[in-house]
Formats: sequence, structure tokens, C-alpha cells
Amino acid sequence: MSENPAEAQPDHEGPIRTPRQLIWTIVASFVVPVIVIMMLTRCVNQQERFGAGSTGMSAEATAQRIMPVGTIELHDASAPKVVHTGEQVYQGQCAACHGAGVAGAPKFGDAAAWGPRLGSGYEALLHSAIKGKGAMSPQGGGQYSDYEIGRAVVYMANQAGGKLAEPAAPPEAAASAAGAASAPG
Repeated sequence: MSENPAEAQPDHEGPIRTPRQLIWTIVASFVVPVIVIMMLTRCVNQQERFGAGSTGMSAEATAQRIMPVGTIELHDASAPKVVHTGEQVYQGQCAACHGAGVAGAPKFGDAAAWGPRLGSGYEALLHSAIKGKGAMSPQGGGQYSDYEIGRAVVYMANQAGGKLAEPAAPPEAAASAAGAASAPG
């Protein structure tokens, strides 16, 4: 054994020698990790993130979700109502399906497809057109009057070999057609 007790004990002193150093060490042990975490989150969040394979949070998807459900259209009630011809109604509404025979619709001008339907008569054809049948929605989803739909039915049937007469105009349609014909143009 050694005679000097100071030499027998190893040096156990650490790097913190004063209370001020202890306080700075404790503060730094909390602040430095917080700053590192903040910097890492900024690096990670630099780009927009979506779920795997999803664009649900994109600007386009958000605009689609908040889009108005309906619209309001104002029409001048005093303006004469335009009465469309059968051909105009067909071109505007019916041609989308009847032109190509979509969803079982008889093709325009196809006498074989229209033959059995023509045998049922004008009233049955008009009823199917106004109320809808099969995949066809009522009035084909259009915004035409029953009279205009009737004119389109006659137009399509006659193009397929039918010999249907033009339906009689209701009083308000006849009055607006007469008013439009006499108006200076």
C-alpha cells in the first residue's frame, strides 16, 4: 500500500465543475433535441403528402368536394317560349343514345329495331319517351315540353319508316309559335 492517500484515489472529477456549467448543460440537454426535431420535421414536410395512391387532398379534389351542388337559372317569363322541332329535340337530347344505339336504344333510322315499337303506336312511344324506359331516363333527361318530346318521337319514328302524324300543338305552344312567326325579325 501506498503511504500517500491522495495518490491511492483516482481522479473522479467530471467536466462540470461549477453550478453555472450544470445549469447550461441541463438547459442544452432539453433545447438542442427540440431544435433538432424541429429541423427534421421541416425537412420531411417540405412537400405535400398524400395517402398511398391517393390524391384526396390535392387542390383539384378539394375544389371538386366544395363545388356547388346546384345552380339557379333565371328566365324571362315574358319572353316568348321557343318551340323546338322534332329534329332539334332529337339533335339536342336523343341523338346521344339513339344515334349509336347505346344501352339498347333503337338506332336512328333502323327500321328493323323500330318496327315492333311502331306497331305499339304513337301513344305507347310517347309514354315511354316521357316516363322513361329501360336505361332511358324520363324525357331522356332533357328539359323539353311533352309536346316537343312528342315531335321528336314522330321525327325518329318517321325516319325509321313510320308514318306518324305531327302531334297537335297545345294552346300555349300554338300561341307562342304564332307570336314568334308574326314578330318582326
